[in-house]
Amino acid sequence: MSLKNSVSLILLTSIDSATIAVINYTAINPTGLGAPCFLIRIINNSNEDITVSFDGINDNEFVPKTSYIAINTQTNAAPNNYVSKFSQGTKIYVRGTAGIGLIYLAGYYSPNQ
Repeated sequence: MSLKNSVSLILLTSIDSATIAVINYTAINPTGLGAPCFLIRIINNSNEDITVSFDGINDNEFVPKTSYIAINTQTNAAPNNYVSKFSQGTKIYVRGTAGIGLIYLAGYYSPNQ
């Protein structure tokens, strides 16, 4: 199997911000990432701020309303020529005040075939 020098995208997933709660986390991607991603973007296209968790328990990130965060793991890979990626199957969770609009998850990966 040879590696391709290209980038592919996972399917864009979203949840309606009206369905999230302040106390409990809700997965943006209930089935997990479809591939090991080197870059993910969480886009908060709602009128309320959100908190992000990578384990569904602990607060890990904050995304203000109508903004996004991009997490590129390749800038943190060490030593040289090693790669860091979010594992395939990783679920990403959000919580916050129910609002109007959608919250999206986009991901980028390098295909192995």
